[in-house]
Amino acid sequence: MTARVLVVDDLPTNVKLLEARLLAEYFDVLTAYSGRDALAICERAECDIVLLDVMMPDMDGFEVCRRLKSDPATHFIPIVMVTALDQPSDRVRGLEAGADDFLTKPVSDVALISRVRSLARLKTVTDELRMRAGTSREIGIRNAECEAIADTGRQGRILIVDDRAGSRERTVATLAGEHAIEVEENPNDALFRLAEGDHDLLIVSLGLQNYDALRLCSQVRSLERTRSLPILLVAEADNDQRLARGLDIGVNDYLIRPVDKNELLARVRTQVKRKRYTERLRDNVQMSIEMAITDPLTGLYNRRYMETHLARLVEQAGNRGKPLAVLVVDVDYFKAINDSYGHDAGDDVLREFALRMRKSVRNIDLACRYGGEEFVIVMPETDMGVAAMVGERLRRLVANEPFAVQQGERRLGVTISIGIAALAGPDDTAAALLKRADRALYRAKRDGRNRVVPDAA
Repeated sequence: MTARVLVVDDLPTNVKLLEARLLAEYFDVLTAYSGRDALAICERAECDIVLLDVMMPDMDGFEVCRRLKSDPATHFIPIVMVTALDQPSDRVRGLEAGADDFLTKPVSDVALISRVRSLARLKTVTDELRMRAGTSREIGIRNAECEAIADTGRQGRILIVDDRAGSRERTVATLAGEHAIEVEENPNDALFRLAEGDHDLLIVSLGLQNYDALRLCSQVRSLERTRSLPILLVAEADNDQRLARGLDIGVNDYLIRPVDKNELLARVRTQVKRKRYTERLRDNVQMSIEMAITDPLTGLYNRRYMETHLARLVEQAGNRGKPLAVLVVDVDYFKAINDSYGHDAGDDVLREFALRMRKSVRNIDLACRYGGEEFVIVMPETDMGVAAMVGERLRRLVANEPFAVQQGERRLGVTISIGIAALAGPDDTAAALLKRADRALYRAKRDGRNRVVPDAA
């Protein structure tokens, strides 16, 4: 996987060294020799990952990182801090500034390339979600960024998989003050718990005695329910090759024993924050999809969705020789309701009618608002006789109980007219079916309204 990597260091020799390593692995490389240049490149969205030196004269790496992570326009860019500082407190300071990882000079090729590849995959997923959510900014893409910046990464639900009592207890003791902690010694049982639960992070000991920890990580990544769950490995110092393999199969982060408590807390917060951020983006994408296919007033599917879905259902019914019926429903004298009681009362009627319509149809039926006061019900595997019975039941449900409007202060008598058509054969089309149902509706309205009329064709 390729990516555009920005290398930031005030020393040209350090920049050239990292650039050569990355180019050898077919990454695209950009370079910057100051914090201000790095900020400008990131603001122009020219890079996917930042390798950021800490010790720079004009603005150190910690400050550059803080600025990037506090700006909604650049918050999502993964940052790896690269420095000669090797104390746990320095790593914690970098992570608290918002860094996604921390590499100590001299940087090993294995650590460098595996981290960049892992973060490139993460950036690809995030970019796709941001692009989809960004097609309609009103639905909250900017809110997702701002909420991520404000999120503390605390109060997560974390599952620890470790079969050594001592290390397990130390991890729990460190995290229990900030998170809800669950512990599982058996990796097989852990997989079931993850599939059934709603966890924010999985922490796995790489040194499980009777089970391959990387196999557990691979299984977590293969399940739809847990595919996006962050995984943090805890490993011994001599496990570079297995750690690199873990990052290749989708592990998000790792810690080396002996584990510094503050670094553990910082890395866990980072992973919890990241999961919540991607979940917000996914929620926004789902919301944008729902907004595109549903009517905001009634919550029913809209005309665009109905026409597309009806075409598929007609084709499917024709190929299988199954019946299909369509009901076109119109609220009688709806303009008079708006004129006499106001549009708010009209909206109350439409919302209540949508609720009653839902109660009258099956889960497999498609109920939608066709436009204005007109609605459509598509009933797969239903012939004209059954559709007429459903239509009559809906007509009575509406006519026999007045509608509450104006916050319940007034009750109005409402009736509906319904036209019904059924699929005429394998060569019938969705457009022809709708036209016949609409023709039947016209006859129902012409003959006095408050009635169900099947198509005579």
